[in-house]
Amino acid sequence: MNFSSILRILGILITLLSVTLLPPLLVAFIYKEAGGLSLVQSFLITFTLGGILWYRYRGCKRELKTRDGFLVVVLFWTVLSLFGSLPFYLSSQLDVSLVDSVFESFSGLTTTGATVLTGLDEMPKALLYYRQQLQWIGGMGIIVLAVAVLPMLGIGGMQLYKAEAPGPVKDSKLTPRIAGTAKALWYIYLALTISCALAYWSAGMDLFDAITHAYSTVAIGGFSTHDASMAYFDSLTIEIICSIFMLIAGISFSLHYIAFNNISLEQYYKDPEFKTYVSILFVTMICCFLLLWSYESYSGSDSLRHAVFQAISVGTTAGFTTVNYNLWPAFLPIMLLLTSFVGGCAGSTGGGMKVIRFLLLFKQGYREIKKLIHPQAVFVIKLGKQPIDNSIVEAVWGFFAAYVFLFIIMLLVLMADGLDQVTAFSAVAACMNNLGPGLGEVALNYSSIGDLSKWVLCLAMLLGRLEIFTLLVLVLPAFWRR
Repeated sequence: MNFSSILRILGILITLLSVTLLPPLLVAFIYKEAGGLSLVQSFLITFTLGGILWYRYRGCKRELKTRDGFLVVVLFWTVLSLFGSLPFYLSSQLDVSLVDSVFESFSGLTTTGATVLTGLDEMPKALLYYRQQLQWIGGMGIIVLAVAVLPMLGIGGMQLYKAEAPGPVKDSKLTPRIAGTAKALWYIYLALTISCALAYWSAGMDLFDAITHAYSTVAIGGFSTHDASMAYFDSLTIEIICSIFMLIAGISFSLHYIAFNNISLEQYYKDPEFKTYVSILFVTMICCFLLLWSYESYSGSDSLRHAVFQAISVGTTAGFTTVNYNLWPAFLPIMLLLTSFVGGCAGSTGGGMKVIRFLLLFKQGYREIKKLIHPQAVFVIKLGKQPIDNSIVEAVWGFFAAYVFLFIIMLLVLMADGLDQVTAFSAVAACMNNLGPGLGEVALNYSSIGDLSKWVLCLAMLLGRLEIFTLLVLVLPAFWRR
């Protein structure tokens, strides 16, 4: 394990995080807010510690191996989330505890969108901007993670694109091609953010809200600068814009890159994961609309409006709300929560277990049924025309088993901490799927639950964002052996 190089990179990352505190300080200056002290203090602490760490190991530039990459990624989200909590914890305006500050920071950087803060409409704009910016930074980190590290795990995600897209493949080291791939995806991410902000601005948002909501929309984070979320604007146009960009951000960014390079939409039509993703969201919208209409919860047009927005928001794991869907009739709240388990496509900013894994699980189940009828036959699982190696299918089953096991453990811990079954189940689901709002006691925010539950949910967010194995591989003794 090349610890010196890892610590050098960690120092660089912490120092870069300190630089991200400068835009919120500029916002404080523009709006003439006196509450920028916590940001200044956070900048000095983060920059100093990051700079010291980098300077101490500045000469250690050995090539990173696969194991080093896993450790760097886990440290990226854990250490940066801890440092990211400083502006919340040090702020005299917020007066939040350490656990709440860390929870908010983890939620932002993992693009979960679960919050313990209330009174957002009166909060200093500098802190609101910082909070939204955290999600945007985390969203870009997810894309780099998807193309740089996850293919090496072989867990049925981005390695399926390696034949078509530039970037790393399963190899013994992190290749230089990662830099080019990450740069190209960064441009796409930035272009989508600017386009979204301009669309929001033209639809009636002020410039501050347009920029900050573009951050959380493209990152599929769900943080808002208002307690009422998207319902604050009460605008059909804004909801349509939000829905479109959530849909786009939930698609694999590698697929966007391939389509952009070929200047053709054909890549989307040919991709089985994209078609499944759109189909799941469409069926969810129809179910929501029909039930809301039949129960006469809203008028026909409002039923369609809320059904479409909430199905996309929850299905992509963004977590924006226009209504409290927790109060919807029949099984709708549970159905929506269950769609978050599927989430977005592999290599997108969406959370959940990813569409491609559910597609492979379905195909594997169907193959096993056919084998009962034809025991001697050989059936090959394909995505489109591409045959899938059995090792990938087995890895997906392993991922699913680990996901369910960890989910149950955290669910039991939350129930032992005093939460009821609905609240505990939805809280773990919302955080592990990086969705945000849950049901019951956590439908609006997480401020009322205990500290132990918040720490467990921070772990759930991290497990969900790092796709479980990236974190679990670190607890194996074999990982640390030479």
